Amino acid sequence: MESCNCIEPQWPPDDLLMKYQYISDFFIALAYFSIPLELIYFVKKSAVFPYRWVLVQFGAFIVLCGATHLINLWTFTVHSRTVASVMTTAKVLTAAVSCITALMLVHIIPDLLSVKTRELFLKNKAAELDREMGLIRTQEETGRHVRMLTHEIRSTLDRHTILKTTLVELGRTLALEECALWMPTRTGLELQLSYTLRQQNPVGYTVPIHHPVINQVFSSNRAVKISPNCPVARLRPAGKYMPGEVVAVRVPLLHLSNFHINDWPELSTKRYALMVLMLPSDSARQWHVHELELVEVVADQVAVALSHAAILEESMRARDLLMEQNIALDLARREAETAIRARNDFLAVMNHEMRTPMHAIIALSSLLQETELTPEQRLMVETVLKSSNLLATLINDVLDLSRLEDGSLQLDLGTFNLYAVFREVLNLIKPIASVKKLHVSLNLAPDLPEYAVGDEKRLMQTILNIVGNAVKFSKEGSISITAFVAKLDTLRDSKAPEFLPVLSDNHFYLRVQVKDSGSGINPLDIPKLFTKFAQNQSTGTRNSGGSGLGLAICKRFVNLMEGHIWIESEGLGKGCTAILIVKLGMPERVNESKLPYMPKMPTNHGQTAFPGLKVLVMDENGVSRMVTKGLLLHLGCDVTMVGSSDECLRLVSHEHKVVFMDICVPGIDSYGITIRIHEKFTKRHERPLLVALTGNTDKVTKENCMRAGMDGLILKPVSLDKMRSVLTDLLEHRVFFEAI
Repeated sequence: MESCNCIEPQWPPDDLLMKYQYISDFFIALAYFSIPLELIYFVKKSAVFPYRWVLVQFGAFIVLCGATHLINLWTFTVHSRTVASVMTTAKVLTAAVSCITALMLVHIIPDLLSVKTRELFLKNKAAELDREMGLIRTQEETGRHVRMLTHEIRSTLDRHTILKTTLVELGRTLALEECALWMPTRTGLELQLSYTLRQQNPVGYTVPIHHPVINQVFSSNRAVKISPNCPVARLRPAGKYMPGEVVAVRVPLLHLSNFHINDWPELSTKRYALMVLMLPSDSARQWHVHELELVEVVADQVAVALSHAAILEESMRARDLLMEQNIALDLARREAETAIRARNDFLAVMNHEMRTPMHAIIALSSLLQETELTPEQRLMVETVLKSSNLLATLINDVLDLSRLEDGSLQLDLGTFNLYAVFREVLNLIKPIASVKKLHVSLNLAPDLPEYAVGDEKRLMQTILNIVGNAVKFSKEGSISITAFVAKLDTLRDSKAPEFLPVLSDNHFYLRVQVKDSGSGINPLDIPKLFTKFAQNQSTGTRNSGGSGLGLAICKRFVNLMEGHIWIESEGLGKGCTAILIVKLGMPERVNESKLPYMPKMPTNHGQTAFPGLKVLVMDENGVSRMVTKGLLLHLGCDVTMVGSSDECLRLVSHEHKVVFMDICVPGIDSYGITIRIHEKFTKRHERPLLVALTGNTDKVTKENCMRAGMDGLILKPVSLDKMRSVLTDLLEHRVFFEAI
């Protein structure tokens, strides 16, 4: 012990202080030894801490510090050199570890600070995300309310229901104290209180529309906060509480001044309604942004719903008006159909009743013409016969015009000889032209087809009418008839732009020009010529006869044949040229032997008498029956007359060769008689030829006759020449259907 080098204390020992230092060093050493244990526990439990080696180094530093303080306990008393050596070693190690730790912290602290910065950034981002999620939730809630409100608002198209539902749903969704809607008056100068939520104020209260607050709201498409003291916000009685916040928003209204059916109405941006919303007075609640957005969206939806309701109301009114018009049109149509049926019935009756006496006049006149007459008597008979023929022509024209106007006339299409039509017209015109010493020439182009498909009767009637007018209004000179196939450059007429011909391989356009050297026409009077009952009033032509229906009917016939007709003249005394173009078909294969038999106009050729030919005549009219008998007797026939169907069935026999039946007799079913005669004569060669006598010129009559089994049809009136021609053709071909 005496050989130990003891370190003497620098100051005199103080037992109390030494005792406190001793105790402090003990607890410091204890604390230093406990901290590494806690760090070891932290490192084991932390799987993501990036600086474990730093903690190990820091733990070693703390352990060394604790060991230094622990060794220092032995320095308060006399100690050996070994203790001093251990103490020195511990302090050296502690100094080394502490320096290394300090140097390492210099590099670690910036990283730790950056981690802290990123942590703060992430916290801020998390806060922003929370706010955005809050906004999204708010928007979702607002959208849900909007969808709910929109569904409720647009579940109906009644304007009053839409507006009332809007106020109720907004009041319930936003917990409003009051919600009101101000609508513009008819004058547009005021806003009228039209709808309220609580009904605290009488509806009908008005405020000027040019109020500054109203102008402010109308000038913005956003919800605007307004003063509770504004005239449009004074909708609740004054109370002891502070009034809640008030917002107003405009609602666009549809302007229907230019609304038309099948068109969209114009949306006026100058007409608005005003929606006012008030929060409760007994709360400190304020309007939030999402609530204002909800109000704006609902205002737009209300505008859309109101526009749909307005369009529906207008369309309903238009529909009601259209229904009234349809009812009126249907009534007018029925009245027109009734009038047409009445007219047709009247024309049918008048046709029959007029043709029956005309039949007697023409037949008796033609019979009288066959007798020995003085020149004066013959002139009178010929005058009666010509006047009767003119009257018969007038009757035909009136009936044709009537059927043309009501659309019941249809073309009877068939294959016919086109050359024969022109030759027939020439044969009919030449006798009249020769009396007036007029030269008539016919020029047919070499490329003109011999056969065509069309309505032969209407075409002949049209050409005959035009040529007849040329003969009628010409006192001297010549008349030329030219026919050729029209080319495309000759089809167009600048005066008729509506005529648009279309060429094809199966059709061709026939152009007929009739030029005369007659009295001519004033160019100003040409458009009037195709008007019914219109006549050329030029000097020297007023006494030429005619009803003024010929050209009007010709124009309608030509229109039916998809053609065009017009007249050209350089003036009075310079003649005129009538031009017509009609569309005809090209027959696929023409075999003349197979063409249907079409009877021609009566002529004086062929058999002149039929001695011993037994004929049965059934006619209820005694005069008509006697006239027909007279014609047949003059032709040498053996005639039997009956006045009823039963008598006809009883007397008809195989000895009779021809049976003439008036099929327009009231109370007699002529078609039924025809069927019963067919049943009575099973063999065709034993059955007489059944021929209908009729005054009806409609196509249905001809079809009914053919369907019933008749062999022919003759239109009244019948002259002697016509009866002779009918019997000749009938006995030769065993069929004769006069064209209707």
